[in-house]
Amino acid sequence: MEAWIVDDTGFLKQGKHSVGVQRQYTGSAGKITNCQIGVSLSVATRTEHLPVDFELYLPECWASDEARRREARIPAEVAFRTKPQLALRMIERAVGDGVAPGVLLADTAYGSSSDFRARLRSLGLHYAVAVAPQTSVSLLDAKGRSRKDAQSVSDLALHLDERGGFRRCTWRQGTKDALSARFALRRVVAAGVPLREQEPLGLLIEWRDGEPEPANYFLISLPEGRTKKQLIRLVMQRWRTERVYEDLKGELGLDHYEGRRFPGWHHHVSVALCCYAFLVAERTRRFPPSARRTAEAHAQPLSA
Repeated sequence: MEAWIVDDTGFLKQGKHSVGVQRQYTGSAGKITNCQIGVSLSVATRTEHLPVDFELYLPECWASDEARRREARIPAEVAFRTKPQLALRMIERAVGDGVAPGVLLADTAYGSSSDFRARLRSLGLHYAVAVAPQTSVSLLDAKGRSRKDAQSVSDLALHLDERGGFRRCTWRQGTKDALSARFALRRVVAAGVPLREQEPLGLLIEWRDGEPEPANYFLISLPEGRTKKQLIRLVMQRWRTERVYEDLKGELGLDHYEGRRFPGWHHHVSVALCCYAFLVAERTRRFPPSARRTAEAHAQPLSA
């Protein structure tokens, strides 16, 4: 397994009676709107991407309202949890079920939480997560010692740009043009975490053309050894989840559930995930990703 990916998606709604619905931001609409939010965990290889778990985000206005809970049949043990807490719940289940581990990828809503990152490491998982521009770090020198006081990753990026610390890298071919940006990679430790939990991290910064400031900052717990291009290709795997959401909603009816209750929502989502898993299994059975490599490995040289 190459990566585990945490993300969330919105389920647009008209009324106010569907379990978990409220006005909230969702990337599905790109704005604050009336919707439910589902948090997902996916696993990905070089060629395939499979969502394996979903949790419905239950806002506090639902979790604390007994009348709403009864009407929506929300189990008594289901309490309010933040989205990172829901993600960790799914990750812990996956670890307990023996799912092949991968590097955990997530956006700033998850990666900016030091508690979230620390829990991943305690579970034995490495991460490559986006963090907010104000996240504080300390640079490390060649011997792994802190160079100076902590600074925000955005201030660090501006300083590196002044010194020519960014280099262009292309990570894959897009539908029209090659996808590229300028990147910088440094070794740091995160500030504001207990000393016993500090460990050397990679800080990868992405600065897109024509932008006044970097688009993304990533903290990476993997030990040194991978090249900058390998790390870039790894963190960019997170955006594959958006295509999975499109397929689940457009082809398998993920967002077509018309019921209002908690058990029904999870039943509907589980059926959609099973259907998607079946399609992935059929595709890989028909077009196994190793077939081409196997044929090349057994091909005889022309001079034979």
